[in-house]
Amino acid sequence: MLDAIHSIRLRDILDILIVAYVIYRTMLLIRGTRAVQMLVGIALIIIIYVLAGKFELQTLHWLLKTFLGSILLVLVILFQTDIRRALTQMGKTPFLHKASDAAEKDIEEIVRAAAYMAKRRIGALMVIERDTGLRDLVATGHRLDARLRHELLVAIFLPASPMHDGGVVIHKGRIHSSGCLLPLSQNQRIDKRYGTRHRAALGLSEETDAIVIVVSEETQEISLVQHGRITPFHDDKSLTATLKALLVPNATTGGWFSWLTQLRTHDKKA
Repeated sequence: MLDAIHSIRLRDILDILIVAYVIYRTMLLIRGTRAVQMLVGIALIIIIYVLAGKFELQTLHWLLKTFLGSILLVLVILFQTDIRRALTQMGKTPFLHKASDAAEKDIEEIVRAAAYMAKRRIGALMVIERDTGLRDLVATGHRLDARLRHELLVAIFLPASPMHDGGVVIHKGRIHSSGCLLPLSQNQRIDKRYGTRHRAALGLSEETDAIVIVVSEETQEISLVQHGRITPFHDDKSLTATLKALLVPNATTGGWFSWLTQLRTHDKKA
């Protein structure tokens, strides 16, 4: 035992730490997604394959052997969304992270629009683009390239507006596009009280680092969606502080505290 410990080299420790980190990040990526159930199903198939060989069930063993022979292709097809999200996350490094161009005035315009629409039961979906590009998303909508004003945001989401369906993409302090189609989340654990808007916001946040503001016309609730989490806000000040902490460089830590508090509250409710 002591000989085995003394034979461990520094590179072996580094190797173990890297593998452990990769496994940890993979678990974080698939947590709460369909990938967990799929992995359980694949593990069950492997167990049945081993048992079929042990008890000499030739036909079943041959079928499962054929299936497992192409398991890599099957995994790529089943987990294509999760693989794409993982590669996107890998492409972002803290050394290349660029500061957000969001100004405090822009955040106030967004919060003001959200509060106005919530009081009047106007549904809305506002996407704040960050490091991950949303070119494929904006291609599905209407290009505006307009100044970020709360009046314009409200006008876009009025039920009579031809562009109220879909989401608005905000890029570098401007309303880039409206009527954009967001990918729906396939997470089966989403609270049933959330509708299509929240599911669309979750779907985008699971694949990108975008921040999505959702206004519910049914509950008049404003929610912030990021990294697959929905955080409801009940007052404008906490929402503004959280957005500033997330988007404005050198923001105070008060917003981060509010953000973490809201997350804990939401997790307890779930």
